[in-house]
Amino acid sequence: MARAERLRNKLVERCERLQLQSAAIARHVEQVLPAKDQAVLSAASAARELVIQRLLLVGKACENEEQQLLEKVHAEEERAHQSILTQQVHWTEALHKLGALRTYLVDMITNLDDQSLLSAEQEIFERMEVAEGILEPQESLKLNFNQSCVQSPLLHRLWACAVLCCLTGSQEIHIDEKTLSPHLSLSEDKRTLTFSPKKAKVDSECPERFDHWPNALATAPFHSGLCAWKVSVEQSCAYKLGVCYSSVPRKGSANEGRLGFNSVSWVFSRYDKEFRFLHAGQPQPVELIKAPTEIGVLLDFAGGELLFYDPDSCAILFSHRQPFLEPVYPVFAVAHQSISLVL
Repeated sequence: MARAERLRNKLVERCERLQLQSAAIARHVEQVLPAKDQAVLSAASAARELVIQRLLLVGKACENEEQQLLEKVHAEEERAHQSILTQQVHWTEALHKLGALRTYLVDMITNLDDQSLLSAEQEIFERMEVAEGILEPQESLKLNFNQSCVQSPLLHRLWACAVLCCLTGSQEIHIDEKTLSPHLSLSEDKRTLTFSPKKAKVDSECPERFDHWPNALATAPFHSGLCAWKVSVEQSCAYKLGVCYSSVPRKGSANEGRLGFNSVSWVFSRYDKEFRFLHAGQPQPVELIKAPTEIGVLLDFAGGELLFYDPDSCAILFSHRQPFLEPVYPVFAVAHQSISLVL
């Protein structure tokens, strides 16, 4: 009997716990979940409104920027056109004066005898002075369309962000193992470069290989259109990223073989806390408050622009304009830890 009583008490206790558990579940189903569902609906509605409001604001800013820039383009077009028209009038008048003077001189030479020619000498020289005041046309920047009229910081930033978002990862970039410095090792997926102070045993006679400086090239060059790639640099405090021609020096320890210290390479460089853009041995400091964890590289081959971008802050780190006369290779250097191409 005592055993049965103990069992009965356990069952009663279990029933009470089940009742409490059921009540909690019922409350969760009837109250908590509907409230959560309503909260989700409200949060989603607010999120949609936020997206719409922000994109409307971006759209409005873009519309205003478009109008202002198109007005600047029109004004620059009108200015250059008027300059050309003014030049046309000026040089047409000059041609007329020179033609009239030549006709006059030919007439003097042909129709006057010596005595008459000497008598008209003063008049002839006075007319010739007019021609001496007419100079030959010179190249003038006023007659060219000034492309800087569309150099808008907002448009530049939005354009760079859009290109990097759309193109990054869509273009296959791999590091060419044949170019690898003996100080660098390459991951199996050919996307991560790791520095070692000790040289590896490699074929240093390979013509493609950088035999001293810790450099490496991508496997294929770009020769047209827009190109973009991102590199994770969080692990390194000594690296270079950019582009170069295939003629970049690869042998020896001279400065000419350092990326950015020759005329055929353009790189963004970090060494400790110092950031610079390097080309032809002429460093340009880049002032940064915070070291980027990733760097986007954007190449507008046709437009002749190389741009370095921080994807996290949407900030343009540095932009360089220069026509590229031959295909360019993505190029990398690392002298501390590792850097990786980002898909």
